[in-house]
Amino acid sequence: MKQEMVDRIKNDPDFILLTRERSKFAWTLTIIMLAIYFGFVLTIAFDPLILGTPLSSGSVTTIGIPIGIAVIISAFILTGIYVRRANGEFDELSARIKEKAKGE
Repeated sequence: MKQEMVDRIKNDPDFILLTRERSKFAWTLTIIMLAIYFGFVLTIAFDPLILGTPLSSGSVTTIGIPIGIAVIISAFILTGIYVRRANGEFDELSARIKEKAKGE
């Protein structure tokens, strides 16, 4: 690819929008996942009795088990949210950028 084409793509308003929106969205989801994960880990570290509370009297399963499963499921959900937006909005912008690059 010629440097001229690379510069043209980098200065394309759609490319700038794509990189800014994708980065902002990815960082938002990353921060959400880190908050969920570290919230769980810090709860274990500083107040383990909360997660060690049995679900019901006489139960060996603690409240930490479903919360831990929810942490894992939240990772899948956030990944799905990213993929859905990437396959929609981000792919449309990418296709527009490619068409402009081919046409010029």
